[in-house]
Amino acid sequence: MKYQYKRIAVKIGSNVLTRKDGTLDVTRMSALVDQVAELHSKGVEVILISSGAVAAGRSEMKSDKKLDAVSGRQLFSAVGQAILINRYYKLFRDHGITCGQVLTTKESLSTRMHYLNQKSCMNVMLAHRVIPIVNENDTISVTELMFTDNDELSGLVATMMGAEALMILSNIDGIYNGDPSDPTSQVIREVKSSKVNLSDYIQTNKSSFGRGGMLTKCNIARKVADEGITVIIANGKKENILPALMKDASTICTRFVASNKTISGVKKWIAHSDGFAKGEIHINQGAFEAMSQPKAVSLLPVGVVRIDGDFEKDDIVKIFNPEGAQIGVGRISYDSDKARQMLGQQGAKALIHYDYLYLD
Repeated sequence: MKYQYKRIAVKIGSNVLTRKDGTLDVTRMSALVDQVAELHSKGVEVILISSGAVAAGRSEMKSDKKLDAVSGRQLFSAVGQAILINRYYKLFRDHGITCGQVLTTKESLSTRMHYLNQKSCMNVMLAHRVIPIVNENDTISVTELMFTDNDELSGLVATMMGAEALMILSNIDGIYNGDPSDPTSQVIREVKSSKVNLSDYIQTNKSSFGRGGMLTKCNIARKVADEGITVIIANGKKENILPALMKDASTICTRFVASNKTISGVKKWIAHSDGFAKGEIHINQGAFEAMSQPKAVSLLPVGVVRIDGDFEKDDIVKIFNPEGAQIGVGRISYDSDKARQMLGQQGAKALIHYDYLYLD
């Protein structure tokens, strides 16, 4: 049977790869590799975004010395990443498959050139049937330089690589319409619009060993689905979950239906660039109304009332409406000094051209 997607991104969360005591669950890891190998043998291109390095390092270290959160994360990830990738290498080799490690940081993806370089690297890997295993480089990613979690990274990678689907594997079946521990709660099987409000259903607690939670997963899923990629949140501890999701529509999960609108590659990069933003652009009501229309418009200086922060030409900036709510991000055409000089001017060139503007 042919699978419905040819290229997928699969994010494996910490709670899938770790036992209750925080040690690496090699049995579960082996089962997931078996599943990926099955898809690979049928011609499906798979990009793995894998958590677990910090947990693996924590279980290996027996130090009695106390560490602060940043130092601990750096130490455990440095040790754990070697353990994690070595395990993946051996497991995939048993199937005759080569895998490769791709470590990245938020900062390394903040420029278009670095973003395209990373995309090129993974395209070469896939062209040679090598499975990329992507993780944040936690040895140097600290505080504001960190992704929110690997859910955020997986959304960026899925759009970067033109995946048809992003599968986020957690330790529950999806998004429930109540507390997952309540037997009367049920999984919300399909979300067709990014405008559907799920906030009443989502538990705000974070995972035991990772940094993320269901709220983060939902926000990422909405954004990625809005960019034309199907997103599935499912239970990575269920047997043969990946093949089941690929061929059986009845498999329990929450599926975010992909939008049919077309978005350029550069806009996809900009859409995931909130964390790279160097400044803020606050607009007036007229500009807000113009940008709310279906017709494409650029952001002109005449519609801007305030500019916060210091930035260079081509940096990413956030855009706020008159009420102070963020409505999008864009790549600015001028540095902050020049942009402030142009503030409110009529007939001036755009501060942010439509081609480099992404509105939520």
